[in-house]
Amino acid sequence: MEKPTSFSNFLENSKPYFAMISLQFGYAGMNIITKVSLNRGMSHYVLVVYRHAFATAVIAPFAFFLERKAQPKITFPVFMQIFILALLGPVIDQNFYYAGLKFTSPTFSCAMSNMLPAMTFVMAVICRMEKLDMKTVRCQAKVAGTVVTVAGAMLMTLYKGPIVEMLWSKYIHPKSSYVTDTTGTGDKHWFLGSVLLTIATLAWASLFVLQNKALKTYKDHQLSLTSLVCFIGTLQAIAVTFVMEHKPSVWKIGFDMNLLAAAYAGIVTSSISYYVQGIVMKKRGPVFATAFSPLMMIIVAIMGSFILAEKIFLGSVLGSVLIVAGLYSVLWGKHKEGLENKDDEIPEAIKGSHVNGMSVVSAMDGHIEANEVKKAEANKLSSVAICMPISELPIKVGN
Repeated sequence: MEKPTSFSNFLENSKPYFAMISLQFGYAGMNIITKVSLNRGMSHYVLVVYRHAFATAVIAPFAFFLERKAQPKITFPVFMQIFILALLGPVIDQNFYYAGLKFTSPTFSCAMSNMLPAMTFVMAVICRMEKLDMKTVRCQAKVAGTVVTVAGAMLMTLYKGPIVEMLWSKYIHPKSSYVTDTTGTGDKHWFLGSVLLTIATLAWASLFVLQNKALKTYKDHQLSLTSLVCFIGTLQAIAVTFVMEHKPSVWKIGFDMNLLAAAYAGIVTSSISYYVQGIVMKKRGPVFATAFSPLMMIIVAIMGSFILAEKIFLGSVLGSVLIVAGLYSVLWGKHKEGLENKDDEIPEAIKGSHVNGMSVVSAMDGHIEANEVKKAEANKLSSVAICMPISELPIKVGN
């Protein structure tokens, strides 16, 4: 009976790995489908509207049925937090990301999005949510990782270099409407696309810093917070689209690639991924979940070369290597910080613990017998709740 037990344990331990790998394939598919839709002329402003309309329609029912009890009151400060979160995420980040994706390539966009943990670290330091202690190795790793990540992004932006040929590229002939324009006339847009992607990542990092405060109000109602952000973001995106797009024809959508792009992004990357990613983070922590993000870049590079005949440049490869190296350096620093915080809080919790209203230190006065001391110590350890809030690492959902 040991073999079935061992096999079931293996499957149980493998679930987080399968879940995160599946999510990376889902994110990669979103980037490819969105790029095809943008190449075929869909407005990225309209795509953002439809995407978050789908996301709201999917998440809101779950929030209503699962979290309708003890809903937090939406005061004016809380509403402004949600309003700004919607502005930073669905509106600024998504529109700038899609615009940058249109001017560059899916692989390039995925590589640039790996700057998110480093940018969030910088924003947290500026907002005094994170303290710099350069005497510790973990802090040195986070700072060095941030510098390396920025260097990789600058290399990708300013240097293209020769084309890196894939073995199968010469045998692939996709439809002309699918092909990614990364040469010739696209060169003048490459730098602009890089800047747009950087702004998008900066907006998402700012969202995570602000979200940390909003989650204190919606600690037990995260689905409700997500549905509210998506709903208000949809309204904001509609207003932005009316300002930027003046032709009524841009709103037309049929049973085609444009509908698939909006539905896929809204349902898979903004809804299902939120639920799956949340479960994985609860079981294995945010560092584990974030560590899989470079896999999406590799999948997109392979899929893009097949479907879009995407040309990958040497500068993108070198810059991607630097970004991934910096990413893991920041993640390692965050992981060590989490371990140190855990070690620090265990003695503190035990030190300040009380059993049935009486300090355990009273066992030292000699009035408690040896067996009662052991019993008190056992009750003490069982009653102490060691609550170490996980230092949230940003995980970009759906870019």
